[in-house]
Amino acid sequence: MSKTKTKIVKPKPISGFPEWLPEQRAVELAWIDHIRAVFESYGFVNIETPAVEAVEILAAKGGDTDKEIYALRRLQGEESEPARMALHYDLTVPLARYVATHYNDLTFPFKRYQIQKAWRGERPQEGRFREFLQCDVDVIDNEELSIEFDAELPAIIFEIVDGLKIGPVAIHINNRKILQGFYRGLGVPDQVAAIRIVDKLDKIGPDNVAKLLREELGLSAPIAGQCLALAEIKTVDTSFVTRVQELGITNETLEEGLQELELVMDRLSHLPQGAVLADLAIARGFDYYTGTVYEGKLKDYPDYPTVFAGGRYRDLVGSYLNRKLPGVGISIGLTRIIAKLFKENRLQLGRRSPSHVLVAVLPGADMAKAREVGRTLRRRGINTEVYHQPAKLAKQIKYADRKQIPYVWFPASDEQPDHQVKALSSGKQISVDLADWRPEE
Repeated sequence: MSKTKTKIVKPKPISGFPEWLPEQRAVELAWIDHIRAVFESYGFVNIETPAVEAVEILAAKGGDTDKEIYALRRLQGEESEPARMALHYDLTVPLARYVATHYNDLTFPFKRYQIQKAWRGERPQEGRFREFLQCDVDVIDNEELSIEFDAELPAIIFEIVDGLKIGPVAIHINNRKILQGFYRGLGVPDQVAAIRIVDKLDKIGPDNVAKLLREELGLSAPIAGQCLALAEIKTVDTSFVTRVQELGITNETLEEGLQELELVMDRLSHLPQGAVLADLAIARGFDYYTGTVYEGKLKDYPDYPTVFAGGRYRDLVGSYLNRKLPGVGISIGLTRIIAKLFKENRLQLGRRSPSHVLVAVLPGADMAKAREVGRTLRRRGINTEVYHQPAKLAKQIKYADRKQIPYVWFPASDEQPDHQVKALSSGKQISVDLADWRPEE
């Protein structure tokens, strides 16, 4: 009889689903700790929502999102069975559903942050993933939400990115009321569609935007030119107000947007010049944004996609409860930022192991004593591994070195009455007291 050969499946990573080596994951965890600390220093609380939401909840967001949703079905289910659940593609819609669900148990204004993965079914490319980690911070309130929060959020983001030392980041801010009011003043019939087109400016350029405005919306060349003239306004202060007024369009919505953006820029004037820009090309493609909008880019990589974004929304939460619950938020694309900086070798990697100490177990040594040393050190807050079996010292030293464990511990024994520690960086070995020794940071 011939033996059936076992088919060998060659493992390979799934495109668009990043996975880090331990030393890279250590950096990501340190970033998460920093981001959490900054969020909480401003009084934001953490929540976590399920990875899935009802399809009708996700599809109600607006914008070009339906084609990106990963629907869930049973593997053995009927092909005709409609999907009822899907993986969330951002954290804002789950937040809205969460607030509506737990409304009576929350204190408003509700200031929350989430650090979770999201999923989008788009073509993977540099900076775009199918699975990615987002860090969201939002404020939601009853009836009215103070414009002060619109200014507080970019200040929080600046503090985060400044602390991460990832290089210069530009925070671009606009207000959709400026766009809507200006387009209305020009007689643009579908302002939402115009905003979606203008939002593609950095991707397809002004000529193609003007072409889409003419062909898809039927705008005349002069009107399309006015839309682009507005989008060209960028200032590091509040001088954008005068420049918009010089374009000769005025109405109530436009004036309200200018006043709100002027207040936000004024509140952020304490930040270094150039850290924040009033950029009237920023639109954000999602329909639910109704006021302030944000986008952030890595200045060293201007062609790289946006690394954080967000804005103010009016009806996203309230639509579930038939009441006014406006909100404002920003999402940091942590995976997008860290992937780029890993690729460019811009980050100092973490150690390959969190262990500070490896307790050596030499041939003939008492494993029970070695384990007790490990327990004692861990009780004192020192991350400690005990080598898994007696082995030659050279083998254990090599193991510790490859895992970047800085110290090797030699327990006291009949032949060696005191405990000793060897620092692998210097090769120095000294006698120590188990009760009070601590590794040097």
